[in-house]
Amino acid sequence: MITVVGLGPGNGRFLTRAAWDVLRQAELVYLRTERHPAVADLPESVTRHSFDAVYDAADNFEAVYDTIVAELLQRAQQSPIIYAVPGHPFVGESTVTKLVAEAEILGIPVKIVAGLSFVEPCLTAVRQDGMEGVQIFDGIELTQYHYPPVNPDFPLLLGQVYSRMLASELKLLLTAVYPDEHPVTLIHQAGDDDQTIEQIPLYAIDRSTQVSHLTSLFIPPLPQPSTLAALAETVAVLRSPEGCPWDQEQTPQSLRSGFLEEASEVLDALDANDVKGIREELGDVFYHLVMQAQMAREAEEFRLTDVLAGIEAKLKYRHPHVWGDWQVADSVEVVQNWETLKAQEKSDRSSSLVDNIPAALPALAQSQKIQARVRLVGFDWPTIEGVYEKLQEEVAELRQAETAVHRAEELGDLLFVTVNLAKWMDIDAESALREANLKFSHRFRALEQLAAARQLSLSKMGLDALEALWQEVKGKLIDD
Repeated sequence: MITVVGLGPGNGRFLTRAAWDVLRQAELVYLRTERHPAVADLPESVTRHSFDAVYDAADNFEAVYDTIVAELLQRAQQSPIIYAVPGHPFVGESTVTKLVAEAEILGIPVKIVAGLSFVEPCLTAVRQDGMEGVQIFDGIELTQYHYPPVNPDFPLLLGQVYSRMLASELKLLLTAVYPDEHPVTLIHQAGDDDQTIEQIPLYAIDRSTQVSHLTSLFIPPLPQPSTLAALAETVAVLRSPEGCPWDQEQTPQSLRSGFLEEASEVLDALDANDVKGIREELGDVFYHLVMQAQMAREAEEFRLTDVLAGIEAKLKYRHPHVWGDWQVADSVEVVQNWETLKAQEKSDRSSSLVDNIPAALPALAQSQKIQARVRLVGFDWPTIEGVYEKLQEEVAELRQAETAVHRAEELGDLLFVTVNLAKWMDIDAESALREANLKFSHRFRALEQLAAARQLSLSKMGLDALEALWQEVKGKLIDD
């Protein structure tokens, strides 16, 4: 028999009557840690066995927990034991969850004597109602993520912020979601007589000299809704009977042109390196994504969560060198593996390598996709010299073409080979052409401005004069 007792968040006055009764009758109590205020108030007759030495000797927390659980199970097989932990046994106590699971396998009964957790005094300290969507995380476990799984639209409480080093790691992680200046509260020794709170910006949490094993961090929500869930609610309202007539009238098909337009505007912002524009245009694309998912949910086809679960699983499946045991030498092998796995996924849809390439892709991008696929089976020139020779051949055939239809065909072949040349040079043909378009447009606008400044009419200038003006503009732009 194992009895797990919660010691509460502070000194002995936080012990429940049930916990005190168990401890008062005990001869020996195993303590996860003796570094807890309630330990000093335990009955004097109780012999204490602490696992603090395990913490000092182990390399990581997982090893600590495994060692503690193993010893407790061994003792429990010989005679009933009492194991006391800070707070509540099922709030931030990894040893308890491990212990209960393994004890069940061994057939050892476990009794839980609840205790007050750190949560209630922390919420009291910041005057926060716990039923208003408060999220609770272990600060140690949160640092295992590269992107924090928190919802900034609701309050967040982190326990076990036990050191300034951990606070620093949390700060760096949380700034992926919250601004550096976001106001937060450090709560030290919550509920204890020596409780103190610090209201500081997020960037300063690792500068506090009061951080200890009894420190928690409270983060209020962002000032305005900022999550995918909030956007989904907004879109759902727009589609509801109380929403907007225009949004209510839309169908998946009616939004196609707008979807394409917004995606194009993202590319325009990227080409211009317009950070503010990128942020805004990505938001517009998110609206279209969520709107499509909302309409699918209304039609009982799929949900937004299905979309997110699908892409999350797909990314992990197609990166077996990250979430698996595949080995890769470089990014070339990564792409090859990606295409191989993608082909396996779609094998039930088609038997051709060149199927399942979106028809709506720009022609250059589509050509890149096609040629990348066939290259997987070796259908390409062995060296770039073969591409140059083919390019010259296509130019010659274009010159010899006699009809408009023939010329269009040969020009298409020439463009197709040009895309292959770009592939050999590790150049994205679509992006290269976009850059060329931007460069030409920038220079031509400068040419127009220069002509206007000199009161010249472009339509009345001869080709030689225009070329001279063009070269002058190029020279000035290069010098600038």
